[in-house]
Amino acid sequence: MKCVLSFLIVFFTLFAGFSQTALQQFTQNPALKHALIGISVKDLSTGKTIVSHNEEKSLTTASIMKLVTTATALELLSPSFRYKTTLALDAQDPSTLLVVGAGDPTLGTSGFKENRNSFLLDWTKALQNSLTGIENLKLYVVDNLFGYNGISDEWTWIDMGNYYASGAYGISVFDNSYRIFFDTTNRNSCPIILRTDPEIKVLSFINQLQLNTTGRDNGYIYGAPFSYKRILRGNIPAGRTAFSIKGDIPDPGLMLGETLAVELSKRGINVSQIETAQNDYINRSCNNGQSQNNYRVGRVLHVHQSRPITDILRETNVESNNHFAEHLIRTIGRNQNQDIYSDALQEGVKFINSYWTKQNVSTSSLFLHDGSGLAPQDAASPEFFCDLLTHMYSKSNYSKEFYASLPIAGQEGTLKNFMSKTKYSGKIRAKSGSIGGVQCYAGYLIDGNKRYAFTIMVNKFTGSRAVVRKSIETFLLSL
Repeated sequence: MKCVLSFLIVFFTLFAGFSQTALQQFTQNPALKHALIGISVKDLSTGKTIVSHNEEKSLTTASIMKLVTTATALELLSPSFRYKTTLALDAQDPSTLLVVGAGDPTLGTSGFKENRNSFLLDWTKALQNSLTGIENLKLYVVDNLFGYNGISDEWTWIDMGNYYASGAYGISVFDNSYRIFFDTTNRNSCPIILRTDPEIKVLSFINQLQLNTTGRDNGYIYGAPFSYKRILRGNIPAGRTAFSIKGDIPDPGLMLGETLAVELSKRGINVSQIETAQNDYINRSCNNGQSQNNYRVGRVLHVHQSRPITDILRETNVESNNHFAEHLIRTIGRNQNQDIYSDALQEGVKFINSYWTKQNVSTSSLFLHDGSGLAPQDAASPEFFCDLLTHMYSKSNYSKEFYASLPIAGQEGTLKNFMSKTKYSGKIRAKSGSIGGVQCYAGYLIDGNKRYAFTIMVNKFTGSRAVVRKSIETFLLSL
């Protein structure tokens, strides 16, 4: 017995020493000289800490914040949850077709590699018999479920107007993003704007883009939600006949209404008027929500169901889909408070804090301003993430679904090249996060008897991102 105890003491001493040496090498990397580093590695079986460094410090999270959003959504809504968009006639005016949004971010999405118009074809086929013969058909798009703030107050100007910072509303279509195409073959002029896809007729651009010879896309679109004026800045590759960058659709509810009207016209059903619920929402908010809605759901003609939330969570984590994450946190919030005049984002933030506190996961280090991690003010500690990951692995009823939502290192999504051709390729499932000066990874390492939750957060590094990633890989290989 003494021999066994001695062996275990020596083993854990050597392991701890090896880990600490690797930790020291990691933190002393010249590329991280000015960086703030936080690390937490915990054994999933025992809950014991394997390695830690600044584990209680609140650090900028970038996209690993999506772990918090997706875990909470799964716990609250369950794996079978589906968004439901309702098409119905207005009980007060049967010549009005209502499109009642439920916050589904997947209508016409490119995330699932489907024809983006397939849902519209299904809708028009289902509607054709019921709408044929209605004169002066009007479309009223009820897109007010989350209100009309759409974005976090903490998002920066450089992000707003770009596809990765698209607004989240009760109606989403085409990922709430469009492509703008340029002819860049004339090196002596600014890029020439060719078109947008989908077409947004009233969208106007102040084009300040320049050309580069590096082949890199450094183009940005600046603009506020619901504004049809956009500024183009930065530079894009020269010598292209149809180079594109992606922006945020200013008014997705109106875009859906216009696109649906086009599809209905192909079936001989003409729409005379298209409105969204925005003006009604604003008028009612001025009266503290006391006035009546100017619509009432009557005969339901079609209900569109999204894929199950497990598919949405996987797209969110594997591809780091900001738009899906922003819809999820607002869905969490609206689930808790059905008043559409309450701030869905803030309701989601409030629930996340209270939920995880009740699960004995301390949120004292958590500063949450959105669902995606795009806000630079988003912060949490490595220990918080490890505790959340441990809970989801060991205590959640949906442990398998959450684990399956994460990309596999060396194989897919944002981790396709991470840990590739190493002993841990295929044995790590994790979420990455990166914004300016920030690189983070959080997830699971499962290799035989090794079952760890880990979080590595690097803030304010001055070396190259490639070097930082390589040093993180080297540290993980020491575990």
